[in-house]
Amino acid sequence: MTRPEPTYTIEQLQNVPAAEVAAFTRDDAVRLGETAVEVIREWGRDLAVDVHIGDELAYRAQLGSTGQANADVIQGKILVTRRFGVSSLLARFLKEADPSIADGLDDSYKFWGGCVPIFVDGQLVATITTSGEPDVVDHEATAEAVARFLA
Repeated sequence: MTRPEPTYTIEQLQNVPAAEVAAFTRDDAVRLGETAVEVIREWGRDLAVDVHIGDELAYRAQLGSTGQANADVIQGKILVTRRFGVSSLLARFLKEADPSIADGLDDSYKFWGGCVPIFVDGQLVATITTSGEPDVVDHEATAEAVARFLA
């Protein structure tokens, strides 16, 4: 059975608790990435997934027809999440509500859903990002992977 495309609101996304962990290691990045792959396969999605710790790639999987183009998009989504400290989908909605938040940013910033920040002691230390489907689907898969990881 095909999953319906999700819908989100700014308020709904703002009310999602931050992904706060006590620590986030390379082993955690692999576990989170593997959890994302599990979600992607379960849901029959065509997605690439990256987990970055700081600026460093700690995990990458490119499933289905994904490849370098998705890796490039992922980098742009990460820029948005790092800049605003929120999911790239929430940042997209905030930009739609107030385009001036993107003033001065070039087109390397991808205001598309799929990137979720990971925090340690309130500091953004890592991101998990997917790319390959409509951005709300990318976000849904990423958010599910994070929820399973945190459970």
